[in-house]
Amino acid sequence: MATNVKQLMSMKNESPIDFVVVWVDMNDPTWQESFDKWSGKEHTDSYNTGKERFRDNGFLKYWFRGVEKFAPWVNKIHFVTCGQKPAWLDTSNPKLNLVSHSDIIPKEYLPTFNSGVIERYIHRIPGLSDRFVYFNDDFYIIRPIEPERFFQNGLPCDIAVFQYNPSWSPYYVMLKNNIKIINSRFDKKEVMKQHGDKWFTQEYGSKRKMNYFLKPYGKFITLRTPHNAQPYLKRSFEDAWRFADKELSATSMNRFRDKSDHTHELFRTWQICTGDFTPYNTYKDTKMFPLMVRPKQAVKAIYEQKYALICLNDNVNIRNYDELMAKIDAAFHHILPDKSSFEL
Repeated sequence: MATNVKQLMSMKNESPIDFVVVWVDMNDPTWQESFDKWSGKEHTDSYNTGKERFRDNGFLKYWFRGVEKFAPWVNKIHFVTCGQKPAWLDTSNPKLNLVSHSDIIPKEYLPTFNSGVIERYIHRIPGLSDRFVYFNDDFYIIRPIEPERFFQNGLPCDIAVFQYNPSWSPYYVMLKNNIKIINSRFDKKEVMKQHGDKWFTQEYGSKRKMNYFLKPYGKFITLRTPHNAQPYLKRSFEDAWRFADKELSATSMNRFRDKSDHTHELFRTWQICTGDFTPYNTYKDTKMFPLMVRPKQAVKAIYEQKYALICLNDNVNIRNYDELMAKIDAAFHHILPDKSSFEL
């Protein structure tokens, strides 16, 4: 046992943890011109091209402040854009690596306005650590968090729990596209047999009931997907790409979101099926707030720092949008009033 502990500690020391965050500035005239050119009449569905997919609410500085104050142990931050950067960002910070889409995505798929396409190539970031945490720009750290929240025993912390997702939502259709690949690669019975302790652990509480219910079923269905910061092993992307290059390359042609897409949860499910994770009930310290229906709760959660990680999910139909954004800004400023070293 002592030898194993030493090996794990050595692995941890040799493999730092990076953060990857994606961002876009839809107010950039150059971006707008490109967006207008490629969107055209065929892409009018707000789910694919709505401004809530791209608008910047001015909170990115709080993302950096939260990282620096509450996760100062991070090794490197890889900031992925189409070549943009906020005017206030100090690019000389040694922890910051600016990554352009063209650095990681084959040129035949550019420009892309499809987050699912961008996400599937993040493992190609030059200098990316073997262990990293992926963030959307609406995922925030709002209280102190340790590396062990994301990785334990050298593996990503995650929850392996089945959840039936309805087919009416385009996003859930994409998750089912992921599962088609998973079922063509993994035998559910073998996975459950080999890694059953990670699927039926008491760590998940009552959420594991669905696993017992679906244990006899021969195929994988979609998993619970905490919409928040996701820890990854780079090899999970590499292995999945080797197996599903044809499917992932084909849907990389989708410059805007499409029901045929695959999402980064494919790689999450892949590493769960390989057993490359440590069971952790991510719901106990993670919360997503759809701002259209839970705006007051979101503001309160920031002030009270009730969770370690939150997602502020935008929507085009938010009532009193400017007023709400001002309240969220005030809440963030309350807990993160000081500039980070990433700000000029």
